[in-house]
Amino acid sequence: MAPRIYYSSYPSVPLHTRSIFTHLLSVDPSNGNIGGFPAQEKVFVDAATGISISRRDLRTLSLKFGYGLRHDPRVKARRGDVVLVFSPNSLQYPVYILGAIAAGMCCTLTNNAYTARELQHQYIDSGATMIITTSENLSVALEMLIVGLGLSQADAESRIIISRNSLAWASGLVSSRSEGEATRDLITFDQLLGIGELQNEEEFDGESAQETALLCYSSGTTGQPKGVETTHQNLTTATETIDLVLGYKAGDQLLIFLPFYHIYGAVSGLLFPIFCGTTTVIMARFDLIDFCVAVERFRITAVLVVPPVMLAIARHPAIDKFDLSSIWLLFSSAAPVSPTLIKEAKKRLLAKRKPEETLYITEGYGMTECSPASHILPLDSSVLKMGSVGVLLPNYQARLVADDSGETEVDAEEGIPGELWLKGPSVMKGYLNNLTANKDSFTADRWYKTGDICVRDKEGFYFIVDRKKELIKYKVLPPAELESVLITHPEVADAAVIGVHNEKDMTELPRAYVVHPQPAKISTPESKKAFEKSVAKWMESKVARHKYLRGGVVAIGEIPRSAAGKILRRELRAMAKRDSVQSKL
Repeated sequence: MAPRIYYSSYPSVPLHTRSIFTHLLSVDPSNGNIGGFPAQEKVFVDAATGISISRRDLRTLSLKFGYGLRHDPRVKARRGDVVLVFSPNSLQYPVYILGAIAAGMCCTLTNNAYTARELQHQYIDSGATMIITTSENLSVALEMLIVGLGLSQADAESRIIISRNSLAWASGLVSSRSEGEATRDLITFDQLLGIGELQNEEEFDGESAQETALLCYSSGTTGQPKGVETTHQNLTTATETIDLVLGYKAGDQLLIFLPFYHIYGAVSGLLFPIFCGTTTVIMARFDLIDFCVAVERFRITAVLVVPPVMLAIARHPAIDKFDLSSIWLLFSSAAPVSPTLIKEAKKRLLAKRKPEETLYITEGYGMTECSPASHILPLDSSVLKMGSVGVLLPNYQARLVADDSGETEVDAEEGIPGELWLKGPSVMKGYLNNLTANKDSFTADRWYKTGDICVRDKEGFYFIVDRKKELIKYKVLPPAELESVLITHPEVADAAVIGVHNEKDMTELPRAYVVHPQPAKISTPESKKAFEKSVAKWMESKVARHKYLRGGVVAIGEIPRSAAGKILRRELRAMAKRDSVQSKL
């Protein structure tokens, strides 16, 4: 039987075979526009200081940094070399990425909260030759190189480019030595900006557009993080397809606190806004009060969020103290968000607005492997289809496969759940140096198996049921469904559900981990136990019998999540395993 293939309802966008740098920052000789917009327009702003750089600044600084990488005798970068960026969000970050790409290099982006051990895995696996980091992260980088890899102090320092806290470089004021680093013989970001300027960026035309531009690492929710090879064509296509469905309006002010090291932040928060002509205000990290202050100060119109931030917007009392009325768009992704939470957030934000003022809250679906999105819920369907991750983006094809255990795959009938398989020019080239993972993830004809279970309705809207590998064996329960119910409990601020092994029934039973919004109320063993029992009892009034929390309810201080907001269920499983061992002692 022929496979049941679904196609995007949108017209396909053209495929470009060129560098993502060229795609975003090419100069129009007829009017001087850069990337199709006036060169003097602000492109990035530092939220803490208000210091900004224009599109002209961004192009010039990137070409200067690229020149420094290629021509400084201490770096001597060559086309195809990998540079590891180990830094929090900053005004410098776009220059790191676009400067390295202009020099022909590949950037691997890493979590700035990593320990030396975690950093070592990515440094070795990616084949990085240099590390761009900050004073705050320097000690970890040195520990990794000296203690982890056994390098000498001098050799370790020769592999590091340090970026100081000062933003003087943004005005062209560079120095020969960074503040606070006078005692170290380190290569500095400022120094590399002061050597010269590339006349043109490195070209990636034709087949070379398939070379890797970004090497982000998968979240590792099911094991060791894997390097995802994202090509220039992946990125140019991604900016075009997202724009067709979710283009920002002229003059939009986007607030970004999502980490740039994650594909969601790197593409949707850094590269895509350049393509749209949007001004992006950069926060180093999320802080609720700083978030509110930035929205007021810069009259923010659009925000990329993850479910924990949506939860804060919906329920945190501090929200009412600020004017957030400039926001017309909240876009949530990276993890499921319940319709209940969306309605709460929208009701709260609309309370202080005039009736004619518009507010859209919508969401999308994607992953590092999709650069980053394959689905977006169109704004005009964001209410009617609330809870859906949307429709297929242009140029994508999809299948929902009910069974692929035999010689041939069995596609799900319409309206029946199946694993989402995707094909399209934004799907990654593959996992770096990981033949096993590539074989497990791709079919012979290049369908990528997402591992997510979906349902597609008659109008072509997709609904995520759950992760294939995270389904609880007892009655095949999806954790996300139970979590969406738990989050509506008035005394549950956050929740996660996993399956715990039950020796008696030889199966997995659903266990909930919940966070109380006022921990002091359950500070004694007795009050904590009573709260856990009350949540379990309450759940029995909300779901069918087979969905009861037979594995128990456990109150904890915080649900472990990745920086993108995904629940780290492996950490909860490890916690459950420890509790099980201790109970037997």
